[in-house]
Amino acid sequence: MMGTGEASGGTARRVSQRVLAGIERWGNRLPDPVTIFVALALLALVASWIAGTCGVAVVNPATGEMVRAVNLLDGPGIRRILVNVVPNFTGFAPLGTVLVAMIGIGVAERTGLFAALLKALVTAVPRGWVTPTLIFAGIMSNTAADAGYVILPPLAALLYASMRRHPLAGLAAVFAGIGGGFSANLLLSSLDPLLAGLSTEAAHLLDPAYTVQATASYYLMAVSVVLLTVVGTVVSNRIVEPWIGPWKPDDSVATEESLEPLTRLERRGLWWALVATVVTVGAIALLVIPAGAPLRDAETGSIAPFYDSLVALLAIFFMAPGLTYGLVTRQVRSDRDTARMMSDTMAAMGTYIVMAFFAGQFIAYFNWSNLGLIIAISGAEALKSAHLTGVPLMVGFIFVAATINLFMASASAKWAIMAPVFVPMLMVLGWSPETTQGLYRVGDSITNTITPLNYYLPIIIAVGRRYMPKLGMGTLLAAMLPYAVAFGLFWTVLVVAWVVLGVPIGPGAPLHYAVGGG
Repeated sequence: MMGTGEASGGTARRVSQRVLAGIERWGNRLPDPVTIFVALALLALVASWIAGTCGVAVVNPATGEMVRAVNLLDGPGIRRILVNVVPNFTGFAPLGTVLVAMIGIGVAERTGLFAALLKALVTAVPRGWVTPTLIFAGIMSNTAADAGYVILPPLAALLYASMRRHPLAGLAAVFAGIGGGFSANLLLSSLDPLLAGLSTEAAHLLDPAYTVQATASYYLMAVSVVLLTVVGTVVSNRIVEPWIGPWKPDDSVATEESLEPLTRLERRGLWWALVATVVTVGAIALLVIPAGAPLRDAETGSIAPFYDSLVALLAIFFMAPGLTYGLVTRQVRSDRDTARMMSDTMAAMGTYIVMAFFAGQFIAYFNWSNLGLIIAISGAEALKSAHLTGVPLMVGFIFVAATINLFMASASAKWAIMAPVFVPMLMVLGWSPETTQGLYRVGDSITNTITPLNYYLPIIIAVGRRYMPKLGMGTLLAAMLPYAVAFGLFWTVLVVAWVVLGVPIGPGAPLHYAVGGG
């Protein structure tokens, strides 16, 4: 049970504290997260049997093909389950990403580089700026796809612990930025052209000449960064951290480095680590920027190979300054020290690996059964048949996207289903594909932190258990729910006001579409 923190100053805060405490109590009565994933996997199998036996089916609006529920408890289904136990585990999306990146991150952490950086950061950054900095960093991390889920949570928890603030509060703040603010950014990410391409294909159902640019939602998403950083900071400081309470590590939890001033050797190590970082970034730039560079596509010149190599590059990016710092500070004296640090890092990932095994089975079963696809298509059709218009339709669309996100994790997969339904439908009502895509991106992000289908939920739990060995799903859900509610409320108000006021949603992106006029 978490503490109630400092005394509340108002009725609203007291009510929120009681609600969160109730959610925590209820959620923590659930079994261990590993057991929960086992139960979800079994539930998916039973649901597939019921739906398959009953002949549940819907038409996929993207292809016109019938999507039928698949019974995974018949002969072929059981054979598929047993044959794919290992592929489900090794093919679990975040597993390789997390473990490869952690090789480099582990070296940087165990040489003491991160601890020294945190000492310098805490000394230089006012305490009041730490939370917004973490939330902002989390939001901006989607430029590097899902890398933020791997890199930032351990650092955020470590930073809060080093300041004698509760690590779970730091973990929750950065998770809110990474997941809840996934679509917002000041820069374009790989998601922008992907969604724009799907929107273009959907628009062609009504207007074959229409094109949606990758920058279609840029203005809205850039302003959203500021909004979510402010809202997230207020929620963290006023609701979540007071509810979590002060940081009181017990003897079973290793406390982090104290906030003593940096030694001369540590400062020297940091300077040389900075040199190593600059050299590493320069080397990566040479692999990406020049024409004909190895990480550019030989035919199109795109940097898609760079994105495909990002995990390996991240490992190198952290390992180079980590090793340099370790050599300068004499934490690394031989190759055996480096090998030991990597091994210790992998040993510490045991909890995550076990959760990843069962999470991989559950997600595979859910996908094979077609239940997620059926739920997504049914939700889209339900909203379409409601015959809403104006603001109610905008709000309803965001709500449906957020709800579907609880059952389908992939932003592009959901949009591939929803775009052929809603882009033409809203074009007929006078809304541009860019506007519809902007509404979708809001709904698609806000429930990322409270869905069990988030691929990276196991690593969030694993990081939290380094400081709270008995951390349960109830505590994590209670910590993240205020962010999801606040992001959903304020982000919806922003995008609705944006459309109502007629502000362009992106460069050259019209808000409205004239049927017959393009």
